[in-house]
Amino acid sequence: MRKTDDIIESLVGELKPVPRHGLQRRFVLGILPALAVSLVLMLTIAGLRPDLSQALSLPLFWIKSAYNALLAIAAFLAVYHLARPEGSQGRFFAAAAAIFAAMAAAAAIQLLLSPAETYPALILGSSALHCPFLIFAFALPVLAGNAWVLRGAAPTNLRLTGFIAGLAAGAAGAWVYSWFCTENGMPFVLIWYSLGILLTGALGSLLGPRLLRW
Repeated sequence: MRKTDDIIESLVGELKPVPRHGLQRRFVLGILPALAVSLVLMLTIAGLRPDLSQALSLPLFWIKSAYNALLAIAAFLAVYHLARPEGSQGRFFAAAAAIFAAMAAAAAIQLLLSPAETYPALILGSSALHCPFLIFAFALPVLAGNAWVLRGAAPTNLRLTGFIAGLAAGAAGAWVYSWFCTENGMPFVLIWYSLGILLTGALGSLLGPRLLRW
């Protein structure tokens, strides 16, 4: 029995209790600097949209910004819960579906109120071919920050956690990109922004089982 006690003591003797709010602090230390890096990348590579002062007065700009911000917040909250052993995504997919549906409704209303000849501009804009990939690029620092946070936590569903962490990073990258993007078509945002977010989610799903194992 003494030998068993010695083995147990050797295993747990150097363990230290996790500080209160330690996970919250880790999220702050991991995500905020990563988001700052993403913003710097956007400013360096693309810059702010040239008509930003006028865009700030447009409801369409704020709808676009809110779509990405709300998706990011919902995903980050889900990642926070999934970071714990046996953690659950909660109502994330229901919340994400509701946000997507609201954006789809805004896109449908804009199409209904616009002449048919403007549909190509509203759907494809002038940047459909590179928009998802720029979002993906600006999301990578945040995905790396998410991975750092989760490496110090204890998620158990690694693929799901990686997927939602990727969605959170993608939505954050899309929010950053929206300060450069001059597209005002809600159908454009619904399709091409969402594609960029999903690309980052797919990468997170692929990397999750490898990067988050503990």
